[in-house]
Amino acid sequence: MTKISKVGIIGLGKMGGNLALQAIDRGYSVVGLDKAELNPELKKAGVVKAASYEDLAKQLPSPRVALIYVGAGPIIDTILESLTKVFEKGDIIIDAGNSYWGDSIQRGNKLKEKGIRFIDCGTSGGVSGARNGACFMIGGEKEAVAHVEPFLKSLAVKDGYVHAGALGSGHFTKLVHNGIEFGMLQAIGEGMDLLERFRNDLDVNGILKCWNHGSVVRSWLMELMEKMYNEKGGYETVPGYIEDTGEVNWLVEDALHMEVPIPVITQSVVQLFTSRDDKKTWAKAIAMMRHGFGGHPFGKDEYLIQFRKNCRVSHYPKE
Repeated sequence: MTKISKVGIIGLGKMGGNLALQAIDRGYSVVGLDKAELNPELKKAGVVKAASYEDLAKQLPSPRVALIYVGAGPIIDTILESLTKVFEKGDIIIDAGNSYWGDSIQRGNKLKEKGIRFIDCGTSGGVSGARNGACFMIGGEKEAVAHVEPFLKSLAVKDGYVHAGALGSGHFTKLVHNGIEFGMLQAIGEGMDLLERFRNDLDVNGILKCWNHGSVVRSWLMELMEKMYNEKGGYETVPGYIEDTGEVNWLVEDALHMEVPIPVITQSVVQLFTSRDDKKTWAKAIAMMRHGFGGHPFGKDEYLIQFRKNCRVSHYPKE
């Protein structure tokens, strides 16, 4: 089996660009293809920019290996169509973005008809991981995976590589990973809200530092929470609107088809939607009905605020 010495990377943004830099650090040559000009760091590192897909194919040794690092969607099909015109039987294309796993199965089967091998690769670890050591989840046929495995393992952190299974498995595994991430983010966010609303002022900086040293909840996400809380000085300058790329929506829909209950992940997606709701039509509708059946007031009512605090005299009775 030919050892990989040179790879192509299509899409040299934050992820693709940093992976290219890491690959060069590991002794590989990189030919890049991107609409934008190479940034100075990529040029200095020795990334060679291809002028076209034909040029990319000419510069890569056989069997060619090209990684795609662009956003999910029809752009992937456009890139694959262009590559199939210049790649040959036995060449390997790796979609290392966040494509839907069902799309990856269809794309892989279509490429197989032309003799071109396709691998779906979920990449985790963010921009820092791409630059210093990523986490790769691979799906594809064993022979194709075996060819690229030494290369990908060299760019991964120790034990941060798995051939998850057949075609589509890599992107499905990454999708589940993203769903778990959403649930963890929601839990941390709710915990921070509780700290913020405690009756007395708390040393939140100190609490986060403590949690990141020896506690059960210590994690990279908690480290990021501590870092950003310190940098921002709290929450005042941070908008309450949460954006995302919509991938975990796919997982919620998949779970419905699979009849697998995922209440925490589903609720975390719903909470994102709630953060974007500036109209609150649902709340207004409930207020209208409550006013209709019980004469409940519209908006805040100081009497009811105090009533909620004082209306219960005793606590839950013991048996």
